[in-house]
Amino acid sequence: MDIEFPSKLVQKVIDELSRLPGIGQRTAMRLALYILSQDDNYAASLSEAVKNMKDNVKHCEICHNISDNDICSTCANPKRDHSIVCVVEDVRDFIAIEETGQYNGVYHILDGVISPINGIGIDDLNIAGLIDRVENDKNIREIIFALPTTVEGETTALYLYKKLSDKGVEINTIARGVAFGDELEYTDQITLGRSIVNRVAYQTR
Repeated sequence: MDIEFPSKLVQKVIDELSRLPGIGQRTAMRLALYILSQDDNYAASLSEAVKNMKDNVKHCEICHNISDNDICSTCANPKRDHSIVCVVEDVRDFIAIEETGQYNGVYHILDGVISPINGIGIDDLNIAGLIDRVENDKNIREIIFALPTTVEGETTALYLYKKLSDKGVEINTIARGVAFGDELEYTDQITLGRSIVNRVAYQTR
C-alpha cells in the first residue's frame, strides 16, 4: 500500500502496527482506524496495557516462561508433576501443548533453537538454565524434547541430549505424529496431544 495517508499521526500508528508479525499494511490500517474510531478510554486502556506488559512481565526463575511473578503459575502449581520437564522452543509451544490437555508436567522454555544461519548460538538460549535445573533438582526423572521437527530443532535436541545423557534422567521426545519440518504451534491439538502421550525414547542418528 504505497500511498501517503492524509494524517501523519495515523500513518505513524500504521507503520508501528505493521511491524508486528503477520500484520501487513492493510491490516495495520484497519486496526489503526478502529482504534481511532473508539472513545478515548479505549486508546488509553490499550496504551496502558501495553506499557504495563513491557514494564512488569517477568521470566519465571525456574522455567523461564513469561510470568507476572518471579515463579510462574505452572511451576508454582503443586498439582503438576514436577518430575517431568517438557523442553520447548518458546511460549507459543507451551500454549500449544497446554491446549491439548494431555500433559500435566512442567516446562523449560529455551527461547529459541540453535540456528547459526540466523546468528543464534548456544549461549543465546536458556540451555545452561536447563542443565543447572536437572543437576540441582533431584526430583526430575524425565525430560521430554518437544522441539520443532526442523533441522534447527533436531540440532538443538541432539546438543541437549549430549549434555543431559549422563545426568541420570530419562530422555524422551514427542512421537512422530508431528511431521518433519512442522512447527508445534501450527500442529492440531489431537496430533500434538497424541505425540506427547505416545512419546518415545530419544535416539541419536
